[in-house]
Amino acid sequence: MEIICKNCQHSFHGNFCNNCGQTAETHKINWHFLWHDIQHSLLHFDAGIPYSIKQLFTRPGHSIREFIEGKRVNHFKPLSLVMVLGALYGFLWHYFNINLFVNTNDDNIDWGKFNEWASTHFAWVTIATIPLFTLGTAVCFRKQGYNFVEYFVLNTFKASQKLFLSILLFPLLYYFYGTSKISTVINSIYLFDIVLIFWTNIQFFNKIPKAKVFWLSVLSHIIFLTSFIFIVTLIIYLKGGGK
Repeated sequence: MEIICKNCQHSFHGNFCNNCGQTAETHKINWHFLWHDIQHSLLHFDAGIPYSIKQLFTRPGHSIREFIEGKRVNHFKPLSLVMVLGALYGFLWHYFNINLFVNTNDDNIDWGKFNEWASTHFAWVTIATIPLFTLGTAVCFRKQGYNFVEYFVLNTFKASQKLFLSILLFPLLYYFYGTSKISTVINSIYLFDIVLIFWTNIQFFNKIPKAKVFWLSVLSHIIFLTSFIFIVTLIIYLKGGGK
């Protein structure tokens, strides 16, 4: 059966126009169309976000390696996933007025304003740290056959993994906020994050011994912390006018 494309008027046979790619069947624009569009285009909720999150907490390293090697159709885009989760976590931080810098005394920087800015730009702040994680990974695992951008993708997925964990554990952060136990909660969340990093790396770098992956992961994280502290210190120094 010959079909006339409603988009470009080209005649074709089959399910898709071979000229512009539009589907042969176009649905009436109604509430069902709008809901499907929100699911598929905005959040890709029918597969993308739930699928990627499930993979990141069941077989993280294997799924990320498969994504890099080309198995991508079911995944939500890594940077987009960070943006969605980062925006949600930042909203929680801002809405519930969490400020862990409230008692910090520093003449060089207003930590209250910094906390407000960070909570409203949390996704971008998270993305800004990914190259630092990637630097450590690229240096320590440089012989494993991946390039810097591929390691960036690996660490982008790990950032989403960390964000989702933080969202899940946010009730604990909120409940103990302002109490003497908040430091224990923060350190516990950080420990969970470290465990996820090691677990992901052990699966991702499955061609080398697990003990070697573990120690290279430790070294990689030290490189990240060193570079992160250096950059933050430099920013504070410049903010203070080089005093």
